[in-house]
Amino acid sequence: MARDPDQGGAFVFDLVDDGADDPQVSFAGSGAGGGPGAEPEPDGRPAGDAPLRDRERYLRVLGPVAAVLAVVLGTGLAVEGVRDGARMERMRDVPGGVADVSRPLDEAWTWDGPVGWAGATGDDVWGTEAVVLGDRLVVPSGNDLVALDPASGDVAWTARLGADPECGPLGSAGWGAAVARRLVCLTGDAADRVAVVVDPDGTVSAERVLDPADSERYGRPRPGPDGTVLRAQRVGPAPGPLPDGAGCDDMGECTGTVEEGRDVVLRAEDAVTGDERWSVTIPFRATRADQCANWGGDSWDGTVSTGLLNVEDFGAQVQDQLVQVYGCGVQSAVTPDGLVLGTRMEPGSGGVERLRSGGYAEYTFEGDLRTVLLDADGERVGEVEGYVLEPLTVTGPEAPTLMSAGGLGTRLASYALDGTPRWDVPAREGVQQFLAQVEGTAVMLAVPGSVLGVDLATGAERWTWDGGDPEGSSTGTLFVSRAFTDGRSVLLVVEDGSGAAGLTALDAETGEVVWERPPAAEDLTGDVWSGPVSGLLAVDGNLVEVVSSGARGLG
Repeated sequence: MARDPDQGGAFVFDLVDDGADDPQVSFAGSGAGGGPGAEPEPDGRPAGDAPLRDRERYLRVLGPVAAVLAVVLGTGLAVEGVRDGARMERMRDVPGGVADVSRPLDEAWTWDGPVGWAGATGDDVWGTEAVVLGDRLVVPSGNDLVALDPASGDVAWTARLGADPECGPLGSAGWGAAVARRLVCLTGDAADRVAVVVDPDGTVSAERVLDPADSERYGRPRPGPDGTVLRAQRVGPAPGPLPDGAGCDDMGECTGTVEEGRDVVLRAEDAVTGDERWSVTIPFRATRADQCANWGGDSWDGTVSTGLLNVEDFGAQVQDQLVQVYGCGVQSAVTPDGLVLGTRMEPGSGGVERLRSGGYAEYTFEGDLRTVLLDADGERVGEVEGYVLEPLTVTGPEAPTLMSAGGLGTRLASYALDGTPRWDVPAREGVQQFLAQVEGTAVMLAVPGSVLGVDLATGAERWTWDGGDPEGSSTGTLFVSRAFTDGRSVLLVVEDGSGAAGLTALDAETGEVVWERPPAAEDLTGDVWSGPVSGLLAVDGNLVEVVSSGARGLG
């Protein structure tokens, strides 16, 4: 039992979060910390006058446990409450981190408003476009960008845009968390297009009018990463006729190889000043005819691919940390600094992904499945057999781990971020996703619908949760599309292949079901379900669902 403070004194609570689940706690009377008579800090600040962000983090940690301290001050329960508060605080900075998933989720708040751009057509009407910008959830709504506080649902700011807005980088909330440092928006008619930059606090830069002549010189403008406008176009002499035997029939069956084509030049200009930051050339490489047709998606010029063989067609997926360029004879990834990756492989035979460690994985899936690991400068650091799996969410003292499966048959292997082998063990066939790394457990998905808990240090299987063969499922198996964690439990978004989604929370250490809501023709809190994919995002430690009619917090 802690001693009482001196008569007339006050308790001072000192929390030191060193990254472990056991923060230091001390109590003292008046005069401790920043009280009267305390010695000043070496930089001249009054004792205890921590920077504002540190104070805010202290208050966020203390908030969840203040009531506990008031009742059980000096007991073990208070210390346990502090540990929970520190753990919840750390979840704010964890990809896929949520403060608490240990109990069934209820609707905490709702925001009603259209999600999507005014006049959107095609896939855009799904209405789950969103991005995590700073500690806010930002969604397009009509001709505006709306930023929501993920804890309360309050509108933090609204950026009023012009007609026909196009902003990026954005992502679909149903497929993963898009995170951006800032957004670039293009608005106005094609002949009078302007660019602005939107910062995390909602500040909108002055408009820069885009010169229509630049579109002829460099290609159509699109929002790019880190405050840039991207332009791209084919360059060089027009390609000659297709060689004999190369082409596609009316049924979309393609044969032969396209030997000639034009390179693509990708240019990044500062969205505010118009100055060129970099320009790179993505070389054309001979490719199978089927890679020049049926690849789908939007072409760079804004048209929709016809699915017919077109040696000039190409498009791109723009993310904050990587721009994926794809099309006939061109398939590469370009970093925000203009580093071109993936040119050593034939288009259509593999791809490039960014790792959270800051490096990249360059994989090939034709022939022997192999993955080359690259550092942040694109230099090769290692090579592993199989397809590298990176956890969707990571928390705990252990360094992030890479797994590989697919090239090892019924084996599972673990590697450090530089490709150094850690272990290689027999494993059940069908391991296909690394859902979470929580403390000392790697949570893996294996078909059909089984989730495994694997010891991170040895590869030994600790537990299995078999969610396969759900009653009424059209496929007979469950698929886990998303994973979140609070540092103890893992929350899985499970789908049964028929458009129904549900939630299952598992104890990461034991695999026991903490709670579940099986897939059904309802949404994740029991209301009428509005779509086939759950648009869930973790934003600053809060779980938020985005649908075409608005957003809501779950907690």
